[in-house]
Amino acid sequence: MALMTASHDSSGAAPGPRPFLNRGLAGFGTTIFAEMSALAARTGSINLGQGFPDADGPAEVAEAAVRAIRDGRGNQYPPGPGVPELRTAIAAHQQRFYGLTYDPDTEVLVTAGATEAIAASLLALLEPGDEVIALEPYYDSYAACIAMAGATRVPVTLRPHEGAFHLDLDELRAAVTPRTRLLLLNTPHNPTGTVLAPAELAAIAELAVERDLLVITDEVYEHLVFEGAHTPLAGLPGMRERTVTISSSGKTFSFTGWKVGWITAPPSLVTAVRTAKQFLTYVSSGPFQYAIAEALALPDAYYTGFREELRAKRDILSDGLRAAGFEVFRPRGTYFITTDITPLGEKDGLDFCRSLPERCGVVAIPNAVFYDDRAAGRSLVRFAFCKQTAVLEEAADRLGRLAR
Repeated sequence: MALMTASHDSSGAAPGPRPFLNRGLAGFGTTIFAEMSALAARTGSINLGQGFPDADGPAEVAEAAVRAIRDGRGNQYPPGPGVPELRTAIAAHQQRFYGLTYDPDTEVLVTAGATEAIAASLLALLEPGDEVIALEPYYDSYAACIAMAGATRVPVTLRPHEGAFHLDLDELRAAVTPRTRLLLLNTPHNPTGTVLAPAELAAIAELAVERDLLVITDEVYEHLVFEGAHTPLAGLPGMRERTVTISSSGKTFSFTGWKVGWITAPPSLVTAVRTAKQFLTYVSSGPFQYAIAEALALPDAYYTGFREELRAKRDILSDGLRAAGFEVFRPRGTYFITTDITPLGEKDGLDFCRSLPERCGVVAIPNAVFYDDRAAGRSLVRFAFCKQTAVLEEAADRLGRLAR
């Protein structure tokens, strides 16, 4: 039986029960990922829904974690900002790949994955009533964290055109109001696979400087760009001092369970985010931090090989989906493919995903859950291709039953 607390009006009367969950989080409930992963387990389906690899990352990185545990490094609470070795490695990574210089002592903060980095950043930097512009569709934790901060999300929708999703810069500019405090960007973008072009990033930077906005950039797929290259917004004129850059090890090194993320930002922003972060997890992932410090120093061949491997997997699943009758939006980055089910005679992505395991033994995610405007994403479905090649080939064969 569900317990409810009494709700009282000003007269002291108790008009009825009050739910435990606060109003800011009402309507969020269980994530779609939990529902679909449970469906995959129950039906024995191939899970192309939740974005986690089905094979571990480099053996030498796993061995580094084992070595840290055996040597007693990180088995107790690590330093609040993160172990010095990892903070130094993160700063070196930013310099190595992007020419960005950060002080590991004052401009780097280690977090419990990118999800905590997002939560801590939004909780630290927003006041109730502030507006946050986010690109829609968006990773589901964005909406929850904005709500927990008491702020209001303002979506700017990426719209499909000629096989890809695009940002309307005029729509973005029009969304900024006197209450706008912050832009929350994700590039490479989950779930659409869009990678914002240098010209788009330059326009965003110009707008942020003009309107004196803070920017949080979620760049966890920075090393999974298949066409072109990743450009950090913080490297553009006027942006370093106003940008919190977020990334993590999970997507780059295929150790998603370790939950090692980070932010890089100017000292004042790092201090603000750390103030909120210390009351969330305080610290986490002790031995794994030492292992990720070593992972970040892997040679260029690792990063290139990993990207090429994922590119090939993208193409296997893209071809299979297209052959099965889906309209496929070929992603330029991440490890997700967005499709439209309309050519299959379907209209509702949620109903489609709930029935797909019984129809062909594959699980996917309905994109509508990533939208405020549910109608805009109603017929869109996302598949993850961060799986072993044989698994993707089997999934493509099963999906072919839809066409047959």
